Amino acid sequence: MGYKTQVSDKGPDRGKDIISSPDGLGLEEPRIKVEVKHRAGTMGAPEIRSFIGSIRNEKGLYISTGGFTREAKYEAERSDKPITFLDLDLLVKMTTQYYDNFDTEIKAMIPLKKIYWPM
Repeated sequence: MGYKTQVSDKGPDRGKDIISSPDGLGLEEPRIKVEVKHRAGTMGAPEIRSFIGSIRNEKGLYISTGGFTREAKYEAERSDKPITFLDLDLLVKMTTQYYDNFDTEIKAMIPLKKIYWPM
């Protein structure tokens, strides 16, 4: 999607944090702070409030393979900071949509093959 990223090591909660920007250094706007959680359960309002509190001059993207509770979505909606949620379904959709733009390292981690299906 035209962004470069800086990825932190896994934290104590086994999640990863990412800073994304057009230049990859976080100097150019827009800067996006990303929180990634790979869990079976949904993310709730407390986790979203904590994430919102960590956002300074960035936009927020919260990725959770387990999805989000209604209360978590409400926290994001009422926040004065722009937050977008990505659940597993949307992550898969975006991965297939932008796969051709991925670099070779990511394509090696996620080897996909196009299949043409008659409609």
